[in-house]
Amino acid sequence: MRPDPHFLDDIAKVAGGAVNVLSGLRQQIEGDVKARVEEMAARMDLVPREDLERVEAQLARLQKDHKDILARLDRLEGKKPSAPAAKAAPRPTTAKKAKAAAPIKKAGTQNTRKAAPKAAQKSAKPSRPGKRT
Repeated sequence: MRPDPHFLDDIAKVAGGAVNVLSGLRQQIEGDVKARVEEMAARMDLVPREDLERVEAQLARLQKDHKDILARLDRLEGKKPSAPAAKAAPRPTTAKKAKAAAPIKKAGTQNTRKAAPKAAQKSAKPSRPGKRT
């Protein structure tokens, strides 16, 4: 018995069909995973990369404009140009401020410092511009 000459052709066709099916399945799975990830990102309220880059560029432009306006204001007022606002070093606190910032504990505990009157507590709070006290 001789082998069928079309046998190898038939196997090649079946293998080609299987590759096509697997390729289509892979594309469908990729699409499903991408849709799930996008849905999850939407629920997490994430921002697309393009929006983030646009806002970062806008922020850089506004910071430059702010610096230019401050320099112009200093020139108009006749002041020396202010140094760039770098992170300020923490100021040392005085003993009085440290004591005022210490937590107040209830009676019977080790800290026996008494609570300041309400009027003194109100004045100790820093006022914020534009906010009513």
